[in-house]
Amino acid sequence: MADASIDTLRSHFQARLAAAATERDVKAIDDEFLSRKSGSVTALMQTLKSLPAEERRAFGAAVNALKSEIEAALAERKAALEASRPPAGAVDVTLPGRERAAGRIHPLMRVRQDVEDIFSRMGYEILEGPEVEEDYFNFEALNMPPDHPARDMQDTLYLGAPIVGGTWGAHRGSVPESQVKAATLLRTHTSAMQIRYMKTFKPPVRILVPGRVYRRDNLDLSHTPMFQQFEGLVVAEGITMADLKGTLEALVHGLFGESARVRLRPSFFPYTEPSAEVDISCQKCGGSGCGICKHTGWLEILGSGMVHPAVLEAVGYDPDKVSGFAFGTGIERIAMLKYRVDDIRLFYENDLRFLEQFPL
Repeated sequence: MADASIDTLRSHFQARLAAAATERDVKAIDDEFLSRKSGSVTALMQTLKSLPAEERRAFGAAVNALKSEIEAALAERKAALEASRPPAGAVDVTLPGRERAAGRIHPLMRVRQDVEDIFSRMGYEILEGPEVEEDYFNFEALNMPPDHPARDMQDTLYLGAPIVGGTWGAHRGSVPESQVKAATLLRTHTSAMQIRYMKTFKPPVRILVPGRVYRRDNLDLSHTPMFQQFEGLVVAEGITMADLKGTLEALVHGLFGESARVRLRPSFFPYTEPSAEVDISCQKCGGSGCGICKHTGWLEILGSGMVHPAVLEAVGYDPDKVSGFAFGTGIERIAMLKYRVDDIRLFYENDLRFLEQFPL
Protein backbone atom coordinates (compact mmCIF):
# COMPACT_ATOMS: atom_id res chain seq x y z
CA MET A 1 0.00 0.00 0.00
CA ALA A 2 2.83 2.36 0.90
CA ASP A 3 4.74 1.46 -2.25
CA ALA A 4 1.60 2.26 -4.26
CA SER A 5 1.48 5.76 -2.77
CA ILE A 6 5.09 6.39 -3.73
CA ASP A 7 4.56 5.13 -7.28
CA THR A 8 1.44 7.30 -7.66
CA LEU A 9 3.32 10.39 -6.47
CA ARG A 10 6.25 9.60 -8.78
CA SER A 11 3.92 9.31 -11.79
CA HIS A 12 2.21 12.57 -10.88
CA PHE A 13 5.57 14.31 -10.55
CA GLN A 14 6.81 13.00 -13.89
CA ALA A 15 3.65 14.23 -15.64
CA ARG A 16 3.94 17.66 -14.05
CA LEU A 17 7.63 17.96 -14.93
CA ALA A 18 7.02 16.94 -18.54
CA ALA A 19 4.58 19.88 -18.90
CA ALA A 20 6.94 22.44 -17.32
CA ALA A 21 7.98 24.95 -19.98
CA THR A 22 9.44 27.80 -17.91
CA GLU A 23 11.53 28.33 -14.81
CA ARG A 24 8.41 29.57 -13.09
CA ASP A 25 6.75 26.19 -13.79
CA VAL A 26 9.76 24.38 -12.27
CA LYS A 27 9.58 26.55 -9.16
CA ALA A 28 5.87 25.78 -8.79
CA ILE A 29 6.56 22.03 -9.01
CA ASP A 30 9.34 22.36 -6.43
CA ASP A 31 6.91 24.03 -4.01
CA GLU A 32 4.20 21.48 -4.73
CA PHE A 33 6.33 18.41 -3.99
CA LEU A 34 9.18 19.52 -1.73
CA SER A 35 7.81 22.38 0.35
CA ARG A 36 8.52 21.75 4.06
CA LYS A 37 5.03 22.77 5.09
CA SER A 38 2.75 21.57 2.32
CA GLY A 39 4.85 19.51 -0.09
CA SER A 40 3.51 16.15 -1.27
CA VAL A 41 6.72 14.34 -0.34
CA THR A 42 6.66 15.96 3.10
CA ALA A 43 3.07 14.81 3.60
CA LEU A 44 4.01 11.30 2.54
CA MET A 45 6.88 11.26 5.04
CA GLN A 46 4.46 12.26 7.81
CA THR A 47 2.52 9.04 7.28
CA LEU A 48 5.46 7.04 8.74
CA LYS A 49 4.06 7.23 12.26
CA SER A 50 0.90 5.45 11.21
CA LEU A 51 2.78 2.45 9.76
CA PRO A 52 3.78 -0.68 11.67
CA ALA A 53 7.30 -0.53 13.08
CA GLU A 54 8.60 -3.23 10.74
CA GLU A 55 7.54 -1.20 7.62
CA ARG A 56 8.83 2.23 8.66
CA ARG A 57 12.51 1.73 7.73
CA ALA A 58 11.80 0.51 4.18
CA PHE A 59 9.08 3.13 3.57
CA GLY A 60 11.28 5.96 4.88
CA ALA A 61 14.13 4.89 2.62
CA ALA A 62 11.77 4.75 -0.39
CA VAL A 63 10.40 8.26 0.32
CA ASN A 64 13.92 9.68 0.70
CA ALA A 65 14.89 8.06 -2.59
CA LEU A 66 11.85 9.68 -4.25
CA LYS A 67 12.80 13.03 -2.76
CA SER A 68 16.36 12.74 -4.12
CA GLU A 69 14.97 11.68 -7.51
CA ILE A 70 12.65 14.70 -7.63
CA GLU A 71 15.42 17.11 -6.56
CA ALA A 72 17.75 15.77 -9.25
CA ALA A 73 15.08 15.93 -11.96
CA LEU A 74 14.14 19.50 -11.03
CA ALA A 75 17.78 20.62 -11.03
CA GLU A 76 18.31 19.03 -14.43
CA ARG A 77 15.23 20.72 -15.93
CA LYS A 78 16.16 24.09 -14.41
CA ALA A 79 19.68 23.87 -15.85
CA ALA A 80 18.26 23.00 -19.27
CA LEU A 81 15.91 25.98 -19.20
CA GLU A 82 18.72 28.33 -18.11
CA ALA A 83 20.91 27.06 -20.94
CA SER A 84 18.16 27.78 -23.46
CA ARG A 85 17.61 31.30 -22.16
CA PRO A 86 18.75 33.96 -24.73
CA PRO A 87 21.75 36.08 -23.71
CA ALA A 88 21.19 39.49 -22.14
CA GLY A 89 20.05 42.02 -24.73
CA ALA A 90 19.01 39.40 -27.26
CA VAL A 91 15.73 39.79 -29.11
CA ASP A 92 13.13 37.13 -28.50
CA VAL A 93 11.83 36.53 -32.01
CA THR A 94 8.89 34.57 -30.66
CA LEU A 95 7.36 37.64 -28.98
CA PRO A 96 4.60 39.49 -30.87
CA GLY A 97 5.68 42.73 -32.52
CA ARG A 98 5.05 46.10 -30.89
CA GLU A 99 2.69 48.38 -32.75
CA ARG A 100 4.30 51.73 -33.47
CA ALA A 101 2.14 54.77 -32.83
CA ALA A 102 1.40 56.54 -36.10
CA GLY A 103 2.07 60.27 -36.27
CA ARG A 104 -0.80 62.57 -37.13
CA ILE A 105 -1.36 66.12 -38.26
CA HIS A 106 -1.97 68.62 -35.48
CA PRO A 107 -5.61 69.81 -35.52
CA LEU A 108 -4.56 73.44 -36.08
CA MET A 109 -2.36 72.46 -39.00
CA ARG A 110 -5.19 70.35 -40.43
CA VAL A 111 -7.55 73.34 -40.33
CA ARG A 112 -4.91 75.54 -41.95
CA GLN A 113 -4.35 73.00 -44.72
CA ASP A 114 -8.10 72.70 -45.29
CA VAL A 115 -8.43 76.49 -45.57
CA GLU A 116 -5.47 76.72 -47.95
CA ASP A 117 -6.89 73.91 -50.11
CA ILE A 118 -10.26 75.68 -50.36
CA PHE A 119 -8.75 78.98 -51.49
CA SER A 120 -6.13 77.37 -53.74
CA ARG A 121 -8.99 75.80 -55.69
CA MET A 122 -10.51 79.27 -56.04
CA GLY A 123 -7.29 80.64 -57.53
CA TYR A 124 -5.88 82.42 -54.47
CA GLU A 125 -2.16 82.83 -53.96
CA ILE A 126 -1.00 81.62 -50.52
CA LEU A 127 1.51 84.00 -48.90
CA GLU A 128 3.43 84.30 -45.67
CA GLY A 129 4.80 87.52 -44.26
CA PRO A 130 7.23 88.61 -41.53
CA GLU A 131 6.11 88.17 -37.94
CA VAL A 132 8.21 91.17 -36.88
CA GLU A 133 6.46 94.03 -38.64
CA GLU A 134 6.65 97.82 -38.98
CA ASP A 135 4.02 100.01 -37.38
CA TYR A 136 3.24 101.51 -40.77
CA PHE A 137 2.24 98.21 -42.39
CA ASN A 138 0.51 96.81 -39.30
CA PHE A 139 -1.55 99.90 -38.47
CA GLU A 140 -1.11 103.16 -40.37
CA ALA A 141 -1.58 101.91 -43.92
CA LEU A 142 -4.65 100.01 -42.68
CA ASN A 143 -6.38 103.28 -41.80
CA MET A 144 -5.25 103.23 -38.16
CA PRO A 145 -3.11 106.36 -37.54
CA PRO A 146 -1.18 106.70 -34.25
CA ASP A 147 -4.15 108.14 -32.34
CA HIS A 148 -6.75 105.71 -33.65
CA PRO A 149 -8.74 103.99 -30.85
CA ALA A 150 -8.60 100.63 -32.66
CA ARG A 151 -4.94 100.38 -31.67
CA ASP A 152 -5.97 100.06 -28.03
CA MET A 153 -8.13 97.03 -28.90
CA GLN A 154 -5.14 95.01 -30.08
CA ASP A 155 -2.71 95.31 -27.12
CA THR A 156 0.39 95.42 -29.27
CA LEU A 157 3.78 93.96 -28.33
CA TYR A 158 6.27 96.62 -29.47
CA LEU A 159 9.90 95.66 -30.01
CA GLY A 160 11.45 99.00 -30.90
CA ALA A 161 9.55 102.22 -30.24
CA PRO A 162 10.96 105.74 -30.75
CA ILE A 163 8.73 107.05 -27.93
CA VAL A 164 9.77 106.93 -24.29
CA GLY A 165 6.71 106.56 -22.06
CA GLY A 166 3.13 107.34 -22.93
CA THR A 167 1.12 106.31 -25.95
CA TRP A 168 1.73 106.82 -29.63
CA GLY A 169 -1.08 109.32 -29.99
CA ALA A 170 0.03 111.51 -27.09
CA HIS A 171 3.45 112.10 -28.69
CA ARG A 172 2.47 112.10 -32.34
CA GLY A 173 3.42 115.73 -32.92
CA SER A 174 6.93 115.35 -31.49
CA VAL A 175 7.92 112.18 -33.34
CA PRO A 176 9.17 112.41 -36.94
CA GLU A 177 7.09 110.48 -39.48
CA SER A 178 10.12 108.40 -40.49
CA GLN A 179 10.55 107.20 -36.91
CA VAL A 180 6.90 106.19 -36.52
CA LYS A 181 7.01 104.13 -39.70
CA ALA A 182 10.23 102.43 -38.58
CA ALA A 183 8.84 101.31 -35.21
CA THR A 184 8.85 97.51 -34.98
CA LEU A 185 6.37 95.19 -33.32
CA LEU A 186 5.11 91.64 -33.32
CA ARG A 187 2.31 91.75 -35.86
CA THR A 188 -1.20 91.75 -34.42
CA HIS A 189 -2.76 90.43 -37.65
CA THR A 190 -1.63 89.16 -41.03
CA SER A 191 -3.29 92.10 -42.82
CA ALA A 192 0.12 93.80 -42.85
CA MET A 193 1.18 91.40 -45.61
CA GLN A 194 -1.78 92.55 -47.67
CA ILE A 195 -0.38 96.08 -47.64
CA ARG A 196 3.09 94.85 -48.59
CA TYR A 197 1.63 92.85 -51.48
CA MET A 198 -0.53 95.68 -52.84
CA LYS A 199 2.42 98.10 -52.71
CA THR A 200 4.33 95.70 -54.95
CA PHE A 201 1.68 94.35 -57.34
CA LYS A 202 -1.10 96.03 -59.29
CA PRO A 203 -4.67 94.69 -59.41
CA PRO A 204 -6.14 92.15 -59.79
CA VAL A 205 -5.18 90.78 -56.36
CA ARG A 206 -6.36 87.49 -54.88
CA ILE A 207 -4.32 86.37 -51.88
CA LEU A 208 -4.65 84.40 -48.63
CA VAL A 209 -2.21 85.10 -45.79
CA PRO A 210 -2.05 82.57 -42.93
CA GLY A 211 0.39 82.81 -40.04
CA ARG A 212 1.12 83.45 -36.38
CA VAL A 213 0.15 86.73 -34.74
CA TYR A 214 0.78 88.18 -31.28
CA ARG A 215 -1.16 90.24 -28.74
CA ARG A 216 -0.84 91.06 -25.06
CA ASP A 217 -3.66 88.76 -24.02
CA ASN A 218 -3.87 86.81 -20.79
CA LEU A 219 -3.95 83.04 -21.23
CA ASP A 220 -7.46 81.71 -20.60
CA LEU A 221 -10.13 79.51 -22.17
CA SER A 222 -10.41 81.62 -25.33
CA HIS A 223 -7.24 83.77 -25.46
CA THR A 224 -3.54 83.16 -25.87
CA PRO A 225 -0.68 85.65 -26.50
CA MET A 226 0.25 83.85 -29.71
CA PHE A 227 -2.33 82.43 -32.08
CA GLN A 228 -2.81 81.84 -35.79
CA GLN A 229 -4.88 83.74 -38.32
CA PHE A 230 -5.70 83.60 -41.97
CA GLU A 231 -6.79 86.69 -43.88
CA GLY A 232 -7.94 86.94 -47.45
CA LEU A 233 -7.95 89.86 -49.88
CA VAL A 234 -9.45 90.35 -53.32
CA VAL A 235 -9.07 93.60 -55.29
CA ALA A 236 -10.18 94.11 -58.89
CA GLU A 237 -12.70 96.02 -60.95
CA GLY A 238 -16.35 95.45 -60.08
CA ILE A 239 -15.89 93.55 -56.79
CA THR A 240 -19.02 93.73 -54.60
CA MET A 241 -20.41 92.48 -51.28
CA ALA A 242 -22.09 89.70 -53.26
CA ASP A 243 -18.64 88.36 -54.20
CA LEU A 244 -17.63 88.49 -50.54
CA LYS A 245 -20.70 86.59 -49.37
CA GLY A 246 -20.29 83.93 -52.05
CA THR A 247 -16.64 83.44 -51.08
CA LEU A 248 -17.48 83.13 -47.39
CA GLU A 249 -20.24 80.61 -48.12
CA ALA A 250 -17.75 78.52 -50.11
CA LEU A 251 -15.34 78.66 -47.16
CA VAL A 252 -17.96 77.69 -44.57
CA HIS A 253 -19.36 74.86 -46.71
CA GLY A 254 -15.84 73.54 -47.30
CA LEU A 255 -15.07 73.49 -43.58
CA PHE A 256 -18.41 72.57 -42.01
CA GLY A 257 -20.43 70.92 -44.78
CA GLU A 258 -23.10 72.03 -47.21
CA SER A 259 -25.77 72.18 -44.51
CA ALA A 260 -24.01 75.04 -42.67
CA ARG A 261 -25.74 78.40 -43.12
CA VAL A 262 -24.07 81.82 -43.21
CA ARG A 263 -25.28 85.15 -41.81
CA LEU A 264 -23.67 88.60 -42.16
CA ARG A 265 -24.20 91.28 -39.48
CA PRO A 266 -23.17 94.96 -39.75
CA SER A 267 -20.01 95.76 -37.80
CA PHE A 268 -16.99 98.08 -37.83
CA PHE A 269 -13.36 97.56 -38.78
CA PRO A 270 -11.01 100.47 -39.57
CA TYR A 271 -9.81 99.00 -42.87
CA THR A 272 -13.17 97.94 -44.34
CA GLU A 273 -16.34 99.86 -45.16
CA PRO A 274 -18.97 98.52 -45.02
CA SER A 275 -17.93 95.86 -42.51
CA ALA A 276 -19.65 92.68 -41.41
CA GLU A 277 -19.33 90.01 -38.75
CA VAL A 278 -19.97 86.53 -40.16
CA ASP A 279 -21.95 83.90 -38.26
CA ILE A 280 -22.57 80.25 -39.06
CA SER A 281 -25.44 78.09 -37.91
CA CYS A 282 -24.60 76.26 -34.68
CA GLN A 283 -22.97 72.92 -35.46
CA LYS A 284 -24.44 71.21 -32.42
CA CYS A 285 -28.11 72.20 -32.59
CA GLY A 286 -28.32 73.01 -36.30
CA GLY A 287 -29.68 76.47 -35.53
CA SER A 288 -32.53 75.52 -33.21
CA GLY A 289 -30.74 76.96 -30.15
CA CYS A 290 -28.62 75.40 -27.39
CA GLY A 291 -26.20 76.29 -24.63
CA ILE A 292 -23.20 76.49 -26.99
CA CYS A 293 -24.80 79.17 -29.18
CA LYS A 294 -26.53 80.79 -26.19
CA HIS A 295 -29.86 79.74 -27.69
CA THR A 296 -29.43 82.05 -30.71
CA GLY A 297 -28.77 79.30 -33.27
CA TRP A 298 -25.67 81.19 -34.54
CA LEU A 299 -21.91 81.23 -33.80
CA GLU A 300 -19.58 84.08 -34.74
CA ILE A 301 -16.76 82.90 -36.96
CA LEU A 302 -14.96 85.80 -38.66
CA GLY A 303 -14.87 89.49 -39.61
CA SER A 304 -15.06 90.86 -43.14
CA GLY A 305 -15.96 93.82 -45.33
CA MET A 306 -15.22 95.87 -48.41
CA VAL A 307 -11.71 97.35 -48.45
CA HIS A 308 -11.80 100.94 -47.21
CA PRO A 309 -10.98 103.52 -49.95
CA ALA A 310 -8.32 105.02 -47.65
CA VAL A 311 -6.48 101.67 -47.66
CA LEU A 312 -6.59 101.49 -51.44
CA GLU A 313 -5.24 105.03 -51.69
CA ALA A 314 -2.43 104.20 -49.19
CA VAL A 315 -1.05 101.55 -51.55
CA GLY A 316 -1.50 103.63 -54.72
CA TYR A 317 -4.72 102.06 -56.02
CA ASP A 318 -7.50 104.22 -57.44
CA PRO A 319 -10.69 103.53 -55.40
CA ASP A 320 -12.78 104.93 -58.26
CA LYS A 321 -11.54 102.17 -60.56
CA VAL A 322 -11.09 99.14 -58.31
CA SER A 323 -12.77 97.76 -55.24
CA GLY A 324 -12.16 94.77 -53.05
CA PHE A 325 -13.08 92.73 -50.02
CA ALA A 326 -11.14 91.34 -47.08
CA PHE A 327 -11.88 88.79 -44.37
CA GLY A 328 -10.04 87.11 -41.54
CA THR A 329 -10.31 84.96 -38.44
CA GLY A 330 -8.28 82.85 -36.06
CA ILE A 331 -7.43 79.30 -37.05
CA GLU A 332 -7.96 78.29 -33.42
CA ARG A 333 -11.47 79.76 -33.64
CA ILE A 334 -12.28 77.54 -36.61
CA ALA A 335 -10.76 74.49 -34.91
CA MET A 336 -12.71 75.08 -31.70
CA LEU A 337 -15.98 75.28 -33.62
CA LYS A 338 -15.18 72.41 -35.98
CA TYR A 339 -14.00 69.99 -33.28
CA ARG A 340 -16.13 71.39 -30.42
CA VAL A 341 -13.15 72.20 -28.20
CA ASP A 342 -13.96 74.64 -25.38
CA ASP A 343 -10.40 75.49 -24.22
CA ILE A 344 -7.88 77.03 -26.64
CA ARG A 345 -5.00 76.06 -24.35
CA LEU A 346 -5.47 72.38 -25.22
CA PHE A 347 -4.07 73.02 -28.71
CA TYR A 348 -0.71 74.10 -27.26
CA GLU A 349 -0.17 71.79 -24.30
CA ASN A 350 1.02 68.82 -26.43
CA ASP A 351 -1.04 66.35 -24.41
CA LEU A 352 -1.13 63.17 -26.49
CA ARG A 353 -4.36 62.10 -24.82
CA PHE A 354 -5.98 65.16 -26.42
CA LEU A 355 -4.18 65.11 -29.78
CA GLU A 356 -4.78 61.40 -30.40
CA GLN A 357 -8.54 62.00 -30.45
CA PHE A 358 -8.27 63.63 -33.87
CA PRO A 359 -8.32 61.61 -37.12
CA LEU A 360 -5.07 60.67 -38.82
